[in-house]
Amino acid sequence: MEETMNKLLQYTANGGWVLQVFIVVFITLLFDFIQKAILRRLHKRLEKTKTPWDDALVHSLRSPLSLLIWIVGLAFAASIVQQEADAAIFAAVTPMRDLGVIAAITWFLLRFISTGQKNLIRHHAETGEELDHTTLDAISKLLRLSIIITALLVALQTMGYSISGVLAFGGIGGIAIGFAAKDLLANFFGGLMIYLDRPFAVGDWVRSPDRQIEGVVENIGWRLTRIRTFDKRPLYIPNSTFATIAVENPSRMSHRRIYETIGIRYDDADKVSDITTAVKQMLQEHPEIDTTQTLIVNFNTFAPSSLDFFIYTFTKTTDWVRYHEVKHDVLLRIYAIITAHDAEIAYPTSTLHIAEGTARLEPQPARSA
Repeated sequence: MEETMNKLLQYTANGGWVLQVFIVVFITLLFDFIQKAILRRLHKRLEKTKTPWDDALVHSLRSPLSLLIWIVGLAFAASIVQQEADAAIFAAVTPMRDLGVIAAITWFLLRFISTGQKNLIRHHAETGEELDHTTLDAISKLLRLSIIITALLVALQTMGYSISGVLAFGGIGGIAIGFAAKDLLANFFGGLMIYLDRPFAVGDWVRSPDRQIEGVVENIGWRLTRIRTFDKRPLYIPNSTFATIAVENPSRMSHRRIYETIGIRYDDADKVSDITTAVKQMLQEHPEIDTTQTLIVNFNTFAPSSLDFFIYTFTKTTDWVRYHEVKHDVLLRIYAIITAHDAEIAYPTSTLHIAEGTARLEPQPARSA
């Protein structure tokens, strides 16, 4: 026993740093295991709460905290080895540790913003509350950009570079970059104007009378806006384009209009007044027609082969499919009203009047050669 103790003391005196490194790595591993177990259980409990931010915080903290524990533990172990080895490479341990800590904190903040955004969208979808996805996306992108820029500046300061010098260089170089990338900057500010003015949002149906642009907005980026056309093709439009064109947003209409012209035969001229009165009454009683809006049914034109009257009214629904179902029903009811009055819808006809006393041309027999 005495001999064993003497060997252990001798080993500790000569090579005890190995044991110290082993203990540091073991404690680091133990701390990492404990924090993962605690945060895993805590996350399961917080998922049952109504607040979308608490479980997002814990979920975003798990991996960056594990990275932070290992960075600190390995840096401490490396400092123990440095006292024995005294190699030049160990001089980089401290700045590398600082950069690792900055990277872990940045990673946590970016994960928290992304997870919080997803949780907030899911929470509003489950509760049925309204959420402005475009504004939420803009705020999320601005926060992520701010965090990345701040992290880069702090990292440069940690590595010994002067931030004031970097900012001064950025001010001078920004002029040259601005001229070289004016289209990129125009698209960036175009995207910013879309976020501020909000002429459309993700999910809106938009079209432009100035360009061949029509479809559903899928994504609004800082440089491009992606629109899915009705034939399911993606359309990528630079954001600066929207500053020079008119954009129509049918998704934000309050009603949809039915505007149709219907022709009656001239033989049914005495029934036009009764037909238009019946059609107007039908529209006023129709459950899908908004009678608080303009409603007109009037005889309009003596057409070449018909007496035309028009209907001008608005549906309560703005859904495109439902609108056509309502219009389908209205047109069929109008046809039923016309036939109920023993009248007919006109179709293009021509009448040839031959004056009396006009000589009749008899066909001449063909002459043989």
